[in-house]
Formats: sequence, C-alpha cells, structure tokens
Amino acid sequence: MEQLQVGDVTITWLNGGVTHLDGGAMFGVVPKPLWSKKYPCNENNQIELRTDPLLLQIDGKHILIESGIGNGKLSEKQKRNFGVTEESSVEQSLQKLGLTPNDIDFILMTHMHFDHACGLTKWVGDKLVSAFPNARIVTSQVEWDEMRQPNIRSRNTYWKENWETIVDQVVIFTEETEVVRGIRMVHTGGHSDGHSIVVIESNGETAVHLADLMPTHAHQNVLWVLAFDDYPMTSIAQKQKWIPYAIEKRAWLTFYHDAYYRALKWDDNGEIVESILRKR
Repeated sequence: MEQLQVGDVTITWLNGGVTHLDGGAMFGVVPKPLWSKKYPCNENNQIELRTDPLLLQIDGKHILIESGIGNGKLSEKQKRNFGVTEESSVEQSLQKLGLTPNDIDFILMTHMHFDHACGLTKWVGDKLVSAFPNARIVTSQVEWDEMRQPNIRSRNTYWKENWETIVDQVVIFTEETEVVRGIRMVHTGGHSDGHSIVVIESNGETAVHLADLMPTHAHQNVLWVLAFDDYPMTSIAQKQKWIPYAIEKRAWLTFYHDAYYRALKWDDNGEIVESILRKR
C-alpha cells in the first residue's frame, strides 16, 4: 500500500475496488483524441478508475476519505455496467495495518454517489449493517439532503442501501468544518450540489483532495469536467480556485479514482515535480 506523509498526517491508500467507466462521460465535451493522450482507454472506450479510500492517521485518530465500492453490494448486471472487475477489500487492507473497521473514527464523504458510498454498509445475512459502526460519517448538509431525496437526474446514483442503516452516524456541515486538527472539509458543489473537498494542513505541509472535481491527473485542465457533473460551471470555478491554491502552497493533490497516480505536485507551469505512483 502506498503512503504519503503530510506533516503529522500519514495517508495510506486502501484497496476499495475498481470500476471502468466510459471515457467520454468522464471527460465531457473533450474530444477523445485529446483525453486519450492523457489517460488510456480499453477497446470499449472505458477508462480504469480506482475507488480506493484514503486512510488518514493523526493524533491517534483513524479517518477515511470515502468508503470504496463495497463488497457484495452490486448485482452482476451492475458490475457489468460499471465495469467492476474487483470489489472492495478495505477490511483486508486495514488488517495489514493492524486495524479493523471498528477502529475508524471518521469517514469524510466528499459526496455520496454509489461509487463512493457503497462501502458504508455491508450485508450480514439478509440484513444491511454499518461497515464502520464506530465512525462518524461527515458530509455536507446539501449532499445529505439530496441523497435522501434525489432528483430525477441523481436518483440512479444515490441508493437507499448506502444510507438507511447509517443515519445515526451522520454528521452534517454547511460551508466548512474542521474534523480534527488540520483536516477540514469545504463545500464546493459542482460535481454534485453537495460535493466537498478535503484540505489537510500540518506542520507547514499541505495536501488537497479535490475528489471528483479532479478525479484523475488527466483532469488538470480546468475546462475538462465530467459529463456526470450536475453543475459544470461550478466545477470549473472551483478548479480555478483550488488548483492554483495547491500549486501556490506546493501542496500534494491526492486521488481516489486515479489508476496511475496516488498523489502529485505541479509547479507553476503545470509540470509534475513530485509524485507517488500506484503500484500496479
């Protein structure tokens, strides 16, 4: 498992599973001859997208960013449609670190789409239960409201199986919240109306997790936004704000979906100056 140290915060990428989604959908109006130079696709025009939670450890606290694709949550049809070739093994990843799901204190949900939220619950017999029973699950008020009452566009990605059994664990915020020392969530909107990012600041070092505003390194161009985005102009505006912020701070940009990079730093010219590659 790849790790990154940001001040006092240790970040470890867990194995949350993998999807393969349509490249055109992931890059919106960008022509394939352009995006395919940055991020390869298979013969079905699908690109590999990890769903790997980030484990943050600081001050004895264990914090997840996202929850993975889950295990046993998808039907065979769903696996085929979403190109799932590997389900989550987050519990096994935690075991390698001497931890169990019971040790997780917080789960930071940037948004609650199925590929981020399926890992929140699991089947025990014929009953769905919380996969992380001791965790406080943090998401924005807007996201939590929409998940429970999705609109005609979002109802296919907000599933009751991912939230009904964890209602009592959810902690909501409006604009911004500091979860623990140096780790804060900021509501941005864009990809979904309630989408948030995570900013980590510790001992003069910074990491920014832009979640699905920038799901892969190939989405560096602020205009390259997803066809899945509910509010693409908001996504563009937020990328215009936070990518320069990260560059100015010499911050790490971390990824949940990227199949090639776990994290990287760009210089003022947009060139990669440091990176952590995913071990393949």
